[in-house]
Amino acid sequence: MRIRILVTFLAAVLGSSGVVPLLAAPLDPGGTFRDDDGNVHEGSIEAIAAADITRGCNPPVNDRYCPSEYVTRGQMAAFLVRTLQLPDTAADYFTDDEGSVFEADINRLAASGVTRGCNPPVNDRYCPEAHVTREQMAAFLVRGYQYADDGGGDHFTDDDDSLFEGDIDKLATAGVTLGCNPPVNTQFCPGDRVRRDQMASFLARAAGLTPIIPPERCPVLPADNIWNRRIDDMPVHANSAAYINTIGSTRTLHADFGSGVWPPGSNSPIGIPFVEVRAGQAEVQINYTAYGSESDPGPWPIPANAPIEGGPDATGDRHVLVIDRDACVLYELFYAFPQGDGSWNAASGAEYDLKSNALRPDGWTSADAAGLPILPGLVTYEEVASGEIAHAIRFTAPQTQQAHVWPARHHASSLTGSQYPPMGQRFRLKADYDISGYSPEIRVILTAMKQYGLILADNGSSWFISGAPDPRWDNDMLHEWDDIPGSAFEAVDVSALMVDPNSGQAGG
Repeated sequence: MRIRILVTFLAAVLGSSGVVPLLAAPLDPGGTFRDDDGNVHEGSIEAIAAADITRGCNPPVNDRYCPSEYVTRGQMAAFLVRTLQLPDTAADYFTDDEGSVFEADINRLAASGVTRGCNPPVNDRYCPEAHVTREQMAAFLVRGYQYADDGGGDHFTDDDDSLFEGDIDKLATAGVTLGCNPPVNTQFCPGDRVRRDQMASFLARAAGLTPIIPPERCPVLPADNIWNRRIDDMPVHANSAAYINTIGSTRTLHADFGSGVWPPGSNSPIGIPFVEVRAGQAEVQINYTAYGSESDPGPWPIPANAPIEGGPDATGDRHVLVIDRDACVLYELFYAFPQGDGSWNAASGAEYDLKSNALRPDGWTSADAAGLPILPGLVTYEEVASGEIAHAIRFTAPQTQQAHVWPARHHASSLTGSQYPPMGQRFRLKADYDISGYSPEIRVILTAMKQYGLILADNGSSWFISGAPDPRWDNDMLHEWDDIPGSAFEAVDVSALMVDPNSGQAGG
C-alpha cells in the first residue's frame, strides 16, 4: 500500500497558446500519481494533470500515470485535443477507429488539420493503437501549435533521412525538444517511441506550463527495501519442495481479510486494521507485559479508539497498527489492550522509520513473530483497485523452524528439522500458473504473488494471506482463489540480495 498524506501545496500553472489551465489543487506528498515519484518528468506530469490534459492510466481510480508506457496515436489525439481545446465535429474521418474510446478526439484532431492519417496517400485509417514515434510527435505538435521557424534547420545529426526533419527543427527552435542524448543533445532519435513521461514534458513545454514539484511522499519503506523488491528473477530455494510439503502442498490459499465481521453478529472485522494519525496526536504510555526487553519504548501516538485486530473483544493476536503520516513513522503493538487512562498494555511493540531500511536488533521480536513490520505486507483494497500491488505479502504457516533468515530477526519455534520453513522465508506463485480465469481484482493479487511473492511472518494456518479489512471487499470474490494449492508455489532464495545483514536494503 502507499499512504497518501494531505498537505497544503498550491502552485499556479501558467498557460499559453490559447490554453487556460486550472490552478493546481493542493497536492498530497508524492502528487497526483503514485507511480512517478522521483521521475525526472514528474513536475511536467503534475502540470498537465492540473491542466486536465491527463487523467491517469487506470480509470476510474486514476492514481497511476504509467510513465514508462509508450503513447499510442489514440492517446496522442486525446492529449492534443485537451491541450489545444479543439472543437467538436460531426465528421467521421477514418475507418479503423470505430469503438475506440478516442474516436471523438481523433475526429476533432483531423478536423483541425493536425492529423492526416496513417496510410498515405489514401489516409482513411488513423491506426489508433500504433505507438507514436518522436518524429511523428514532432509533426503533431508543429501542426497543432503552427510552429513556422526552423532556426536555420539541421539541429540534430541523426534526422537527415527523416520525412519529418523540418518539423523536428521547428520543434527544437520553439524550445519544446532538447534532444535525446543529454547533455550534448546532438541527436533527436526520430524513430524511437515516445513514453508517457516524455510526452508530459513535450506537452508542458508546448503549452507553457510551469512544472509542479509535489512534496516528498511518505513511503512504506524505501523503494529498494526487500519488501518492495520483485523476486521473480531470483532462484528457487534448494529446500523448496520440503518447505512446500510441510506447509501443505494440497492446502489452499485463504484470504484472511474481507468485508464485514466473522463470525456473523460479532464485532470482529476480517483482517488486520490500521489507522493513520497526524502531527499533534497525543502520545500515551505503552506498558509492556511480556517482551518489554525486545520492544521499543513509548510514549506513542496511539488513539484510545485505535482499531484492534479481531475487535475490542478479541482473544487472539490483537494487533494495533498506527501510522504517523507527518513523521512517517509506523507503530505496531501485539496483544494490545486500551486502558482507562489512555495508555495501552501490550505484550510487545515495535517502532519503524518508514524512510529507513534499518532492521530491528537480531533476535528481537516485533508485533510479529518474525520481528518484521506487519503493515508493509498487508493487501489493501485501494492498491487492488488501482491495479497493482508492488510489495511482498505477509502470510502464515502452522509449523516453522527454530531459525530465521534475512530480513527476519526472530523466530518462534522449537522445531529444528530442515523441512520446516524459517521465519522470513520468501515464496512466490509459479510463473506458469494460469491466473487468467480469475476476476481482475484477484489477478492483481496473484500477479503480485508472482512478482513480489510472500513472506512468512508468523505461525498460523497454512497459506493464510494477510490483508486489511474494508467494507468494499467482495467476500465471494476473495474465495475464488480457494482452489489454488500450495504446490502452485515455490520457495525463493533471496540471500544474494542482502547488502548488509542489519539492513533491509536489497541489492542486485
